[in-house]
Amino acid sequence: MRYLIMQLTEMTLKLFDKEMRFSFFKKWIILSVLCLQFALASAQENQGFVIDEIIAKVDNYIVLKSELERAYQDYVTNGGTPSQQARCQYLVLLIRNKLMLAKAEIDSVMVLDFEVDANTQRRMDIILAQSGRTPEELETMYGKTLEQIRSELREQIKEQMVVGKMEDKITEGLAVTPAEVKRFFNKIPKDSLPFFSASVEVAQIVKIAKVSEKQKEKTVNELLDIRTRILSGESFATLAKKHSDDPSVVSNNGEMGWVGRGRMVPEFEAMAFKLKPGEISMPFESAFGIHIMQLIERRGNEYNSRHILISPKPSNEDLAGATRYLDSLRNRIVSDSLKFQRAAKDYSDDVATKGNGGFFSDPDGGLKLMVDELDPVVFFKIDSMKVGDISRPIAYRTDDGKDAVRIFYYKSRIPPHEASLKDDWHRIQAAALADKKNRILEKWFDKARQDVFINVDQTYNFCGILKE
Repeated sequence: MRYLIMQLTEMTLKLFDKEMRFSFFKKWIILSVLCLQFALASAQENQGFVIDEIIAKVDNYIVLKSELERAYQDYVTNGGTPSQQARCQYLVLLIRNKLMLAKAEIDSVMVLDFEVDANTQRRMDIILAQSGRTPEELETMYGKTLEQIRSELREQIKEQMVVGKMEDKITEGLAVTPAEVKRFFNKIPKDSLPFFSASVEVAQIVKIAKVSEKQKEKTVNELLDIRTRILSGESFATLAKKHSDDPSVVSNNGEMGWVGRGRMVPEFEAMAFKLKPGEISMPFESAFGIHIMQLIERRGNEYNSRHILISPKPSNEDLAGATRYLDSLRNRIVSDSLKFQRAAKDYSDDVATKGNGGFFSDPDGGLKLMVDELDPVVFFKIDSMKVGDISRPIAYRTDDGKDAVRIFYYKSRIPPHEASLKDDWHRIQAAALADKKNRILEKWFDKARQDVFINVDQTYNFCGILKE
């Protein structure tokens, strides 16, 4: 994904930015990635790596030196050429983000707390998973509790979401015509055309193994045993960390915090308003699996609870049933009595791909993916297939941890090549749209800066940020 972003944005840079300025689009993507790293990187400030100071003010918002240094160092680490010009461009981006926040406040553009909380939890899960360390080890390493890290990360994510919402509002309905795409491409000097690696079209049909009632009963009995142990005096938090399948348990010990109506799945919420404070429920089922819950406290339409979630695991026979199902479906496709795309739309259990006829897609909806964008498991499977092949059923685990089986259709492959309208229309279209959005945003910034107070530390006068 990083390679695709770099290729597309560099194409825009070479055409529209003779002085190597980074487009708003590219810089925003990079800062979005930085947001994942913010909570851990910020701990370095306490260890003497960055001496913090305010280097810019935009109304009530500030830009810290540490923010600029993190963004700039990430750019250099990922292959960027060190220069004062690049540093200035990142400072411009940070100031523009703060300007968007200030204008969002004026224009009453906001994001919902539950969306910010959900996004924060996802990012925390990624940080913990990628670190390969326990929560306790991370806390020791960075000298902060997970809640402190979560709080800092939440503010960054909220800022990112508000800025994104403002950008969407400013560029709402923006599109590019085929003629604009062609003009964009034709303006790129021939010696500056990007070189793309091989790209492929790959589709899948997924069948999630249906868990038998026998397996569900086994899970219910496991939770009943855990419930009995809690009632006998064992720690709910300790048992949650040991047994719960909820990934957030590593940081919250199973406690969900205060939430209002509509924040949780219906079955969970219904149980929370049924229990008395301190009471532990019998096992109950939701779309995520089977839970037991303890209501900690309730006040009006809000409640705080803790839970242990166990997702029933399919048996070998359950997986065999899913395999037989896909074998039968594959036979129909191979005999040409059913088209793969139709079968994917009608029978696949993977929501992300079934709408595309089973095809994997990039963030812009393009179906031709460069091989280095593919999941390594998918890549190594099609590497042993021929174009046009449909694989036998393969067992795997979905992103949300469900046991499933899938078949692949290897539709096409384009070898490494220089960018062309014929083979790379969708990528060029995305780059053209990004450039058009960038120009709209530049105009918006020029106008919006007149509505707010902006001050930049004199140390950065050489950047010429406040010049007309």
